[in-house]
Amino acid sequence: MSLAIVILVVCFLVLLLMDVPVAYSIGMATLLTMLVTVDFTPAASTTAQRIATGLDSFTLLAIPFFILAGNLMGRGGIARRLIAFARAMVGALPGGLAFVNIIACMLFGAISGSAIAAAAAIGSVMHPKMVENGYAPNFSTAVNVSSATTGLIIPPSNVLIVYSLASGGVSVAALFVAGYLPGLLLGGMLMAVAAIVAHRKGFGKDERVPVPEVLKRFVDALPSLTLIVVVIGGIVAGIFTATEAAAIAVLYALLLVLLYREVNPRELPGILLNSVVTTAVVMLLIGTSLALSWVLSFENIPQDAANALISLSNNKIVILLIINVLLLVVGTFMDMTPAILIFTPIFLPIVVTLGIDPLHFGILMVFNLCIGLCTPPVGTVLFAGAGISRVPVTDVVRPLLPLYAAMLLGLLLVTFIPEITLVVPRLFGL
Repeated sequence: MSLAIVILVVCFLVLLLMDVPVAYSIGMATLLTMLVTVDFTPAASTTAQRIATGLDSFTLLAIPFFILAGNLMGRGGIARRLIAFARAMVGALPGGLAFVNIIACMLFGAISGSAIAAAAAIGSVMHPKMVENGYAPNFSTAVNVSSATTGLIIPPSNVLIVYSLASGGVSVAALFVAGYLPGLLLGGMLMAVAAIVAHRKGFGKDERVPVPEVLKRFVDALPSLTLIVVVIGGIVAGIFTATEAAAIAVLYALLLVLLYREVNPRELPGILLNSVVTTAVVMLLIGTSLALSWVLSFENIPQDAANALISLSNNKIVILLIINVLLLVVGTFMDMTPAILIFTPIFLPIVVTLGIDPLHFGILMVFNLCIGLCTPPVGTVLFAGAGISRVPVTDVVRPLLPLYAAMLLGLLLVTFIPEITLVVPRLFGL
């Protein structure tokens, strides 16, 4: 291992342990690594140049639009309508309120593209209802945290756009369509675990809703659900690109906000400001991660990693298991966006050599890193969900264990049955 890589890894880990924000840790580690081979001025200018050129991408314009659309939806009463519809459908089943939480998170996450937004919007409504019906507070939080990640797999998803950028051009439309079955699989497995736990613990269920009320709630939620059809349908049909679809999502969300009349026009500047701040954080992460990725390529790390893995085994199953284990470890201490940007250039050439479709690997990678969002010590969705329900994180980990098992089983199925990912894109000719 070269001195530059030792400095990179040590600096990055030390800065993380010092509680320096991830984006700054990545940027500073990149700069210090450059100083091994060049003077300060060219190192600093090269790092800045790589950050700037990395962000100079038309595809990345979709991210601020989707962030703004998600913020509008989170404040516009959409979550409440989705929850009401889900309660009408499955609330009366044993463990029904857990099902409602999971389905609502899947729907809201798919519309907003944000796991934290889903955990906040759905958890703030569902947690009191579940506790009121006899659910343990830590189990309610665990269900909300684990199901909030499904929206990162079910499109539209910002992280799939990031993977498209990191992979060098895998179709965003194909990635969006490919995420449906794995996302539904994950949701279904979480519901199965929730049903077993609810049955064993004797958790309560909701009252049965008459059919006319079910239809009324469906009609009430239909404008929100239509957004998914408009965005994904337009992309798949070739009517507009992912970036244009994101802009249309903003306009559609704004129309819903005006239709539902749950946001005062005076609140819109605050929503825009919050979206700008979130976008700035995400873009800084992307820029510094791309600079770090360039340094890794400069030091021939992808080639060295490929040679090292293939020297261990040329068996596709073994290599995929090793990569999954490494990504699970990475996901416990690194946010998803930098992890995708840093490790895609390392692992993608390896799996392509073994005949694995880059589309399949992208969904596999996102699915894997979703588990890290629910895992201490850094899991952002775990801490967000625990904060919303006001349950200590240490109390949430134990009820999360069977849900972790379901997510890991889903990961293995997606890893070794590529048709789960590829069948829908093939049907659409993507």
